[in-house]
Amino acid sequence: MTEHKRLAAALTYVGQGWPVFPCIPGGKRPIGRFAPNGLHNATTDIELVSWWWTSEPDANIAIPTGRDTFDVLDVDQKPDGTGWPAFNRCKAAGLLPEPYAINGTPSGGIHAMYVGTDQACGSLRKHHLDFKAAGGYILMPPSVVQGRAYTLITERPGARNQLNWSEVRSFLDPPKPVQVTRLRASNGTGVDHLATWLSGKTKPGRNQALFWAACRAVENGATEQELHELYRSMQFGNGFDERQAARTVADAFRITNRRSA
Repeated sequence: MTEHKRLAAALTYVGQGWPVFPCIPGGKRPIGRFAPNGLHNATTDIELVSWWWTSEPDANIAIPTGRDTFDVLDVDQKPDGTGWPAFNRCKAAGLLPEPYAINGTPSGGIHAMYVGTDQACGSLRKHHLDFKAAGGYILMPPSVVQGRAYTLITERPGARNQLNWSEVRSFLDPPKPVQVTRLRASNGTGVDHLATWLSGKTKPGRNQALFWAACRAVENGATEQELHELYRSMQFGNGFDERQAARTVADAFRITNRRSA
């Protein structure tokens, strides 16, 4: 019965165009002999998928997240905290568009699924929220962890929305404005000074720093076109590229103007 259920589900996902790969029964780790490269071994090859789940009927089903499949907002429910308060705050602020599907997770949380993008994965641990996109993967129903199954809660095929993780992250965990006085120019928009400061950002957190700087520049009267000068000399790589930077300053321009309206 288990064999047919897991195999049938895996083939259903393949039929939707989503590549799958097997994880250990009861866990989230890829099965090494089948998927030695983890999510990079995901496939839509029906014969291979059938062989995997015939060989290991209890294998959990994993799907890579990102542009070719979907992005996922993971709301955790754990003994040390819950992501529901942060989720509800974002929803009330209008930052969470309607997902096209919601899966229940074994912990009592959810996976809210959105149209896939090339955004990087992220985590807000103190808010108990994770974002799975490019480079990530999730388990899908009817996978089981700690004796509890992932389940489909609701499906809305017509809701083809994307989630802006940068906007969610900046709303819940805004950069501390401790350097406002030092960085803001004595006159004008301050773009030159902020760009100089940003050019030295080479570690994780560059995108967050760019969002903060763009917001300050907008508050000083910078136009959206001027904001693009902020990231021209920044270091890209490790999930942060020029397209992501362009989206970030556009988000900052929109959000800052909305707050001041």
